[in-house]
Amino acid sequence: MKYALLIYSGRAMEEYERQPEEVRQSVMAEYRALGQEPGVFGAQQLQPAESATTVRVEDGKTLTTDGPFADTKEILGGLYLVEADDLDRALELAARIPAARMGGAVEVRPLVER
Repeated sequence: MKYALLIYSGRAMEEYERQPEEVRQSVMAEYRALGQEPGVFGAQQLQPAESATTVRVEDGKTLTTDGPFADTKEILGGLYLVEADDLDRALELAARIPAARMGGAVEVRPLVER
């Protein structure tokens, strides 16, 4: 089954920025290593939420708004796309994402496969 591991930074970014340079490099190495795991077929960090543009279509007219869709402190910061034998394996990978232990959260969501 395929899953999206959705990374919500929360306080993780603040925690990361407080760390010495060697620790930050180590954390980034963990993210890169996870991207090389068997079954991982996509991984991307997102630009800050402030860089988003939200699109809606009402009465056939396209409306755009600067900023993210939801105004929340839990911002989607990136994601991994993984193929795992079962949910337990997907959860194991999610637990290795540094943001999960640094004050953030990782949502594991099955993908609809067609």
